[in-house]
Amino acid sequence: MKTKIFLTVIIVGLGLTTVFAAGKTEKIVVKGNCGMCEARIEKAALTVDGVSKADWDKTTKKLKVTFDDTKTNVDNIEIAVAKAGHDTPKHKAADEVYNELPSCCKYRDKNAKTH
Repeated sequence: MKTKIFLTVIIVGLGLTTVFAAGKTEKIVVKGNCGMCEARIEKAALTVDGVSKADWDKTTKKLKVTFDDTKTNVDNIEIAVAKAGHDTPKHKAADEVYNELPSCCKYRDKNAKTH
């Protein structure tokens, strides 16, 4: 009887761990200026296996991302966003990629026009 109770507790505990691990939400600072940046940043984040939601706020410059932390992590998401041309705290976009962004998306240029 004690073995059955113990096994039941273990199984329920593992199930709860899986449920809670699958929906981690983090905010990441991502450089950008406009609606085109928003679309690019969100699309890049969503290409990462395990990411289920991505929402970048133009005003706060923060990407709110929900992901399964058994499949990915913040570092992988930042790498994907940087590959799309947007700097994050840990990963800088390659100059070649950044230079291909539309002029309104040039967040490193203090004189860039945003819309």
